[in-house]
Amino acid sequence: MGKKRKRDAAAEEELFVSGHRACPGCGMALAVRHILRATGKDVIVVTPTGCLETFTSPYGYSPWRVPWIHHLFENGPSVASGVAAALKAQKRDHIRVLAIGGDGGTFDIGFGALSGMLERGDDVLYICVDNGAYMNTGGQRSGATPLYAATTTDPPGRRSLGKRERKKDLPAIVAAHGVPYVATASVAYLGDLRRKVRRAMAFRGSRYIQIDTPCPSVWGFPSHLTLEVGRLGVKCGLIPLYEMENGQIVSVKRIKRKVPVTEYLRLQRRFHHLLDRDELKRLQEFADDTIRRYGLLGPSEKGGSHDREGGPER
Repeated sequence: MGKKRKRDAAAEEELFVSGHRACPGCGMALAVRHILRATGKDVIVVTPTGCLETFTSPYGYSPWRVPWIHHLFENGPSVASGVAAALKAQKRDHIRVLAIGGDGGTFDIGFGALSGMLERGDDVLYICVDNGAYMNTGGQRSGATPLYAATTTDPPGRRSLGKRERKKDLPAIVAAHGVPYVATASVAYLGDLRRKVRRAMAFRGSRYIQIDTPCPSVWGFPSHLTLEVGRLGVKCGLIPLYEMENGQIVSVKRIKRKVPVTEYLRLQRRFHHLLDRDELKRLQEFADDTIRRYGLLGPSEKGGSHDREGGPER
C-alpha cells in the first residue's frame, strides 16, 4: 500500500473529525481525537454539559463517528452506568462505555455520581479532560484549578493572589475506591496518552484517566503553544504522569530535563500576577515535592529516561 493510500485509510478510521467549533489550539479537542483512536469504534460515549458537549453539538453538525450521548452536568457517571447495565443485559460485551467529562462535571458537580459509579465498580472508563476551570461559562474556578491561578471568580488584586486552595488530588481519591486502573496523561505526550487509554480498555470495571488539556483562551497563551505549555507543565513537576493498578503506582513518566516552574507560568496570563511575588517559591516547593513523591527524576538525571513502552521520552 502506498503512502497516499495509507493516509486515506487512516483518515477513514478517524472517529472524531472536523465539524466541531473548538477554539484554535484546544487541548481538549486534540485529546478526544486520540482517545478514540485508542479505543476504536466499538464504544458508546457519554458526555456531560461542558466545553466538549458545546463545541461538538452545533445544530446540523457532528464530529462524532461513534454513538454519543449528552446529558446533564451532574449525572454523567450515572448515565454511563445505565448504558453499561443495558449492554450487559443484552450480552453485548464487545461494546464498551466511555464517559468523557470536563473538570467541572468531574471534580465538582458530578463528583457524587462518579463516586457512586466507582463504588459499584460499573464497567465504565471515565476520562476527565482537565482544563482547570469552567471554561464553557467564562473561566470560573473549579476544584481542578491550580493554586494561585486567576479566574473570573478568584481575580487577582491587592488583597487576592487568585485561587487560594490547592488543586484537588482526584486520581488519589478515585484510587481509594479500589478501582483496578487510574492514570494521568497530557495532550503534550500523545503516544503516552493513547497507550494509557488502551491499557485502561484491557480492564473491566470502573477505570479513570485524567488528561491535562491546556486552554489557550482562558489560560491566556497563543494557540500555537498548546503542546509547549503542556510539556512545560510536565517538565516542571506540576503535572505528574503516572499509572496505578489496584491502588499501587506501576509506572511514571520520568522528566528528562527539569525546568523551573517560572518557565511554565510565564507563558500563561492566568499566572502573570505571580511573576514578582514570593508565592512563586511555594509553587516551586510544591513541584519539587511532587517530583520526589512520584520519583519523576530518577535515571533521567543521568541522561536516560524511558517510558513503559521502551521508547525515549519526547
